[in-house]
Amino acid sequence: MPFDIIFMVIIMTIKTVFMGTPEFAVPVFQTLTNLVDVVLTVTQPDKLVGRKKELTPSPIKIASLNSNIPVFQPLKIRTDYETIKNLHPDLIITCAYGQLLPEEILNLPRLGCINVHASLLPKYRGGAPIHRAILNGEDTTGITIMYMDKDLDTGDIISQVEVPILDTDTTASLHDKLSLAGAKLLEETLPSIINKTNPRLKQDNTKATYASIIKREDEHLDFTLTAKAIFNQVRALNSWPLANLLLDNAEIKVINGYIGPSTKGVPGTIVDLKKDAIGIACSDKIYYLTEIKPFGKKKMLVKDYLNGIKKEELLNKQVN
Repeated sequence: MPFDIIFMVIIMTIKTVFMGTPEFAVPVFQTLTNLVDVVLTVTQPDKLVGRKKELTPSPIKIASLNSNIPVFQPLKIRTDYETIKNLHPDLIITCAYGQLLPEEILNLPRLGCINVHASLLPKYRGGAPIHRAILNGEDTTGITIMYMDKDLDTGDIISQVEVPILDTDTTASLHDKLSLAGAKLLEETLPSIINKTNPRLKQDNTKATYASIIKREDEHLDFTLTAKAIFNQVRALNSWPLANLLLDNAEIKVINGYIGPSTKGVPGTIVDLKKDAIGIACSDKIYYLTEIKPFGKKKMLVKDYLNGIKKEELLNKQVN
């Protein structure tokens, strides 16, 4: 039997535990199930979702059950991990799991604990690397596959791939690109991890940046900033949680817009109205809203919003 066939047979027998939670991790999980023997999926507990507070499983739980793979949902994996230990896995792969692993689990598999992370480490360690990359105006991000250690996203780098960030990208579109890139890179990298020929590059901690989880205060638009900063913030918060502003003390979520010409208007003032856009002065240029979600209403195009109000009353109003 040719060596490559023998090696593929060996890979398929590697006993693997996968840990992940959101939709981002699903392509990685599905790719992994085609390569190794995934004996257990670990994901976050079901959550109450929506106005009706319906108990909802994570996307990874759904994908795992559809693949007939057992699911383990510890509330705190730092203290509840015997289920994993009892399996004696060869390998643990994590992707957007959402909890730090205890050292006893990190040291358990003979091939290590491997993480698929949505940035080019050491940049954007942490829980919101996609949001923060767009918010900060980056033109490139990527995927890092790395060994895990006891700290957050600080382990040795195994492989990386760059993914460009386009002006047309939102967090939603970049999320999907990176998810697929992560699955592809894991498929390419896994054989070297299993035969122990992969590189191990220590991270330069002096170049580390952190991608903290988006907070409520990150959502509010400050028009004393540049139009480019507003443009990036709107894209970064699309499709969740959405940027917002206040007009007549009512919150309006901002979904899409574009940068217009220079202005000397007072920042935050509505200085221009088009049939399909509302122009608000920033510190340098006008930012035009094209799609919004008024409080208590569904998402709508600005042209539809303007059809339902007296447009002349908007001009020169201040938003905050």
